[in-house]
Amino acid sequence: MADGRLTGPVRVVGTGLLGTSIALGLRTHDIDVTLDDVSPTHVRLAVDLGAGRPAAGADAPQLVVVCVPPDVTASVVARELAAFPEALVTDVASVKLAVLEELRASGADVERYIGSHPLAGRERGGPLAARADLFVGRPWVVAAHDAISYRRAGAIDDLILDLGAVLVEMTPEEHDRGVALVSHVPQVVSSLMARRFIEAPSAAVNLAGQGVRDVTRVAASDPDLWVQILGANAAPVREVLLAYRDDLDRFIDALADPEAPGARRRVAEELAGGNVGVARLPGKHGTDRRFTTIVVMVDDRPGQLARLLAEIGEIGVNLEDLRLEHAPGIQVGLAEVQVLPEAAAHLTEELATRGWRIAG
Repeated sequence: MADGRLTGPVRVVGTGLLGTSIALGLRTHDIDVTLDDVSPTHVRLAVDLGAGRPAAGADAPQLVVVCVPPDVTASVVARELAAFPEALVTDVASVKLAVLEELRASGADVERYIGSHPLAGRERGGPLAARADLFVGRPWVVAAHDAISYRRAGAIDDLILDLGAVLVEMTPEEHDRGVALVSHVPQVVSSLMARRFIEAPSAAVNLAGQGVRDVTRVAASDPDLWVQILGANAAPVREVLLAYRDDLDRFIDALADPEAPGARRRVAEELAGGNVGVARLPGKHGTDRRFTTIVVMVDDRPGQLARLLAEIGEIGVNLEDLRLEHAPGIQVGLAEVQVLPEAAAHLTEELATRGWRIAG
């Protein structure tokens, strides 16, 4: 007996990272999940992981979730709408307006379709990378449109809540402009920055620390997928990139002659603008509360990081975030521990008492 909000069955089309993670999350509520994919191997892997059962001809799903690459999303959604005339159909593609427009142009029944997009993922893809808790606490956009009623779209709300995500309502246009700014352009900037390392001297690359790793982390993403995403959301991405180019031009002009009147002020204003912008990014649980960072030196030996985390718990301080940094040739790691500002002094004192070295 299913204990989630959905009654099921739920049909998941595409058993990669997102599809299999959705299926695994639903199975924790004992919801009947059927799986379909152009790759029989992916289906078998997802079934072996406990994500559901292979699709069968007699299935009558309550909800169909399409989790396929963006360039085929609309055609697969149209096929599912035709095959299951009683089901609500959604997709999880990272671009929403292009899919809706293509469906409308094809004459598909969009009264049973509503696009959605979970803002969650990993650098690795495929069913083996899937996790049942991938969406917990993450935003999940529902891109409503005029052709579907709120009542009819209720199953997608139930899906999001069953998976522990945070429901966010936006229009397809608002969604695409939003992800252009916070996801698609950062991918482009990260990739272009990482390209600078191709011909860089090894001596320079070996100096890389956590800062450059943070900036270029998503540059390891799949180029084929991103060509599809950027092509489908080209106009909003281009708009942000043009504004970014203007910012770069101002910065480059200021650095052309740092001694020129006003040059340093211009650099300072651009950097300060970055401070203001990053302060607007939501932190843990979607809040904008700021944390204090304590840098703890951790010997590169088995069990040391686990001991640090255990002792932070014993001290009674909640760990808000953690980041590790290693330097080549040094057998010490730096654990950047983030806590609430009011807990920082107490934690620093207690860790020092227990023999931990606090950097700075």
